[in-house]
Amino acid sequence: MEFKDYYQTLGVSPTATADEIKKAYRKLARKYHPDVSKEPDAVARMTAVNEANAVLSDPEKRAAYDRLAQEPRMQPGQDFRPPPHWDAGFEFSDGAGGPGGAPGDYSDFFEQLFGRAARARGAGRSEHTSGRPPPTQRGADHHARIELDLTDAYQGAERTLTLQSAHQADDGSLVRDERHLAVKIPQGVREGQLIRLAGQGSPGWGGAPAGDLFLEVLFKPDPRWRAEGRDVYQPLVVAPWEAALGASVEVGTPGGSVIEVAVPAGWKAGRKLRLKGRGIPGTPPGDLYLELHMALPPATTDAERAAYAALAQAFPHYNPRAAQGAQP
Repeated sequence: MEFKDYYQTLGVSPTATADEIKKAYRKLARKYHPDVSKEPDAVARMTAVNEANAVLSDPEKRAAYDRLAQEPRMQPGQDFRPPPHWDAGFEFSDGAGGPGGAPGDYSDFFEQLFGRAARARGAGRSEHTSGRPPPTQRGADHHARIELDLTDAYQGAERTLTLQSAHQADDGSLVRDERHLAVKIPQGVREGQLIRLAGQGSPGWGGAPAGDLFLEVLFKPDPRWRAEGRDVYQPLVVAPWEAALGASVEVGTPGGSVIEVAVPAGWKAGRKLRLKGRGIPGTPPGDLYLELHMALPPATTDAERAAYAALAQAFPHYNPRAAQGAQP
């Protein structure tokens, strides 16, 4: 997937005001609109111009795009994959900057960043379209993705979250906003679950209530464990003799407890040990799966090298590559 420089597409600077972006878009639309343009690539150019305008004319999308483009500074056409959870901490109003088109109208770059998520946020929303403020109307809902530690799901927690958004100032410049919210994280929360904060969305019109803020939960990447639904997977490293002979080992769990686990004798690659009910709490709770991995101790002393030599003598016909057709 190629990175798109939307400022270059419209021919404006990253500090352009909303009015400058609008003028640039209209100028290019007059030049490349397929109904009037004689340019051979008018359709493709107009599609690119529309996409750039969809992002840069929306303050919330533009602020999120700017941060992504600057860390590190990306170049047009450069191979690009958005970092995991790249938009965590950004607050979007309901349907704000929604693509307004069908899948296929935009590049893969746009769809990865804004298309699918915006359509999901805007699904089912009601919208006033007369161009004038309605007499009364409930405020729009807001959405944001937040990152939590998996351990928060086990214990529940209270966190102060920082959300970023943006709005357009009267002079057309982009103003970045930030607000802090104290949020109670319920025990048993799962990735993808929405936490609703009533009244934290946009203000209502004519005395109608404000919208709500929905926080979509993501778990921070953690090499110690990962969650799939309520089930949790945790690597457990064992020594060769523990793998071969079996052992009783102590394991720290994401729930905060240290438990003793019986590793069965007889090593099998890919083996998992299921600890029922020790996944994310719930009704029913998930399970904790310990994924067994074997680590070889280094042979740095004469005694350690002798131990490996004795092991080789004990298994003279063992060929670890036999399944690959190798001869001993």
